[in-house]
Amino acid sequence: MPFYHKLGNIPPKRHTIFRKPNGDLYYEQLFGTIGFDGMSTNSYHEHRPTQVKEIRKQYSVAPKIAKANNIQSYRLRGFQVPQVEDYLESRKIMLTNSDCNIILAAPTTSTRDYFYKNTDADELIFIHKGTGKLRTMLGNLDFKYGDYLLVPRGIIYKIDFDTDDNRLFIVESYRPIYTPKRYRNWFGQLLEHSPFCERDIRRPYELETNNEEGEFLIKVKKQGDIFEMVYATHPFDVIGYDGYNYPYAFSIHDFEPITGRIHQPPPVHQTFETDAFVICSFVPRLYDYHPQSIPAPYNHSNIDSDEVLYYVDGDFMSRNDIDAGHISLHPAGIPHGPHPGAAERSIGKMETEELAVMVDTFKPLQVTEEAMKIADEDYYKSWLENGKH
Repeated sequence: MPFYHKLGNIPPKRHTIFRKPNGDLYYEQLFGTIGFDGMSTNSYHEHRPTQVKEIRKQYSVAPKIAKANNIQSYRLRGFQVPQVEDYLESRKIMLTNSDCNIILAAPTTSTRDYFYKNTDADELIFIHKGTGKLRTMLGNLDFKYGDYLLVPRGIIYKIDFDTDDNRLFIVESYRPIYTPKRYRNWFGQLLEHSPFCERDIRRPYELETNNEEGEFLIKVKKQGDIFEMVYATHPFDVIGYDGYNYPYAFSIHDFEPITGRIHQPPPVHQTFETDAFVICSFVPRLYDYHPQSIPAPYNHSNIDSDEVLYYVDGDFMSRNDIDAGHISLHPAGIPHGPHPGAAERSIGKMETEELAVMVDTFKPLQVTEEAMKIADEDYYKSWLENGKH
């Protein structure tokens, strides 16, 4: 994130003596990205964060590909992904490429007997159903319906759910996830025309400091495998930290839409970016106000990117027969646009109540076996006139 955050107790200077009340040293850790060139945080620990007692097992969670080279548009019925008790086991990769994994998950219980760390990817977790608390080594965040939780790679975390009916839309990104650069000045401050600002971003507010020794299981994801590693001390033993690299929350309901006299292109909805894909938020907003405007989007060809739209709530004006939890995949190379009748229905309408998350990738997405279990294989025919399919 492009602004500084401090939580807990830290010494006046980095890399200097910082003692516990009993005279022992706290252990400093630089938690950084892109070598020593990216965002970083300095954290101070009760124990050395390096004490591995045992590596128990290693197993693959890599996706199984059903269609490696795909040009077919699909609709995936996301709420048909079964509920699974365990958080990690519930995560089902639907679409994938070398830059990201697009995941659906319906966990029913909190993570209890292990911690989790993704060493390869930033995780953007969108909360479609459920409330609770994200607990991390750098502090805790409460979450609810509509929240994006940004968990930088390497953060150790647990998720506590309040209920057993939880639905998550997750993007694992092998490229760092940032706020869009066109909304930031050269100091990193979000500008006046940005659809959100720093006041909307919720930083960790509660630091758990556990001074415990024993056996603590951390499931570590690396290159598509999970490694079960047992550490000798509790991973939430940070007494304080400061820096720019930490988890945060942002609610889709705090995204302020940009509108115009005629239909605005998808980049006005952009919320996050990487150098390999973008993430956009479609939120309730006033429609275009030119007297001759057609509020529904025009037909367009995705020549350079695959478009994924996750439908959250409301009536999505450009689609027929779309429900909450559905995912549409419109691959690069072919045009797509509003369904028959959608453009006509939109004329004269004043506003929309739609809520959706879009991911546009610059590399083609592969369709997984998990996706095919919930796929509508006839979706690509849904643009035919008069039900001719």
